[in-house]
Amino acid sequence: MKRLSIVFMLMLAVACRQNSCVVVPEAPDYSDPVMWITADGDSEGTGADIFYIVSTWEEDWTDSTGRVYHYADVWNAGHREHMATEMNRVAAYMSPGNRFYAPFYRHATIDAFLTRNDSVVYERTRLAMQDVCDAFDHFLTVRDTARPLVLAGFSQGGMAVVELLKHMDDATYKHLAAAYVMGYKVTEADMEESHHIRPAMGEYDTGVTICYNTVKGLQYVNPMIASTSIGINPVNWCTDATPAVLYDTITVTLSPEYHVVVVKGYSGSEYKPYKDFINVGDIHSCEPWLYSDCIRENIAVRTRAFRDGSRACIYY
Repeated sequence: MKRLSIVFMLMLAVACRQNSCVVVPEAPDYSDPVMWITADGDSEGTGADIFYIVSTWEEDWTDSTGRVYHYADVWNAGHREHMATEMNRVAAYMSPGNRFYAPFYRHATIDAFLTRNDSVVYERTRLAMQDVCDAFDHFLTVRDTARPLVLAGFSQGGMAVVELLKHMDDATYKHLAAAYVMGYKVTEADMEESHHIRPAMGEYDTGVTICYNTVKGLQYVNPMIASTSIGINPVNWCTDATPAVLYDTITVTLSPEYHVVVVKGYSGSEYKPYKDFINVGDIHSCEPWLYSDCIRENIAVRTRAFRDGSRACIYY
């Protein structure tokens, strides 16, 4: 017991710097409805269950005693309000015809990514990813398992989609219509770690992972976010360089070499650069919104394909 106390004190000493300690907010309770944004738009019972993971909304913050937090606080009404802004806006286009579930979680703050250090990002996001896995496990206990499953997430939420594909068992994977990684990377190491991560090859295949990142030019690929090994054009669903036209004026072309989509005719000026890290030619913040009509329609396409039994990709 004495030895454990000494170890704890050493850990505390390492965590405290200049009278400011790094601490962890209280864990979420996913049996509490306050931890969720949900919407049931499937009156006919023909849609999918969509599990959506929100992106990063908080910066490092301190409490009244000066303690530093590297994580969002799910019990903080202000933090929940920030996350709900995105969750409700995504639900507005994903929930019609489907059942939508989105948990609040202790996402790692943007400061982890600003280090541009993969090791720091990995260490800081482990708590966040565990929260998402816990939320998903609770979700599995309450959903109708006969229904198709769709995963979707943006930015850090896209990372969480990748982690959920690794986390789920084969029985759960059999119900997967599609997983959408919006604005984050899928690496060769990810695919080697889990046979559940299989790149989409077209518009209709199921049990697959859809990944896309948007840039104005290939020189703007953000290594922390978009150095991905897979990608697909979310407008024409091609994996080659066949261009697509969006909203009559925007040309969207996939780079088969870099697996990102290059847009022409769209400035993305509504998304301001953040600390010279995102929206500096990469238009990172557009991912859930620019292609929302395409994503909504594709969820319906893949859900119908799943229900028709035409799964194109099942790997074991």
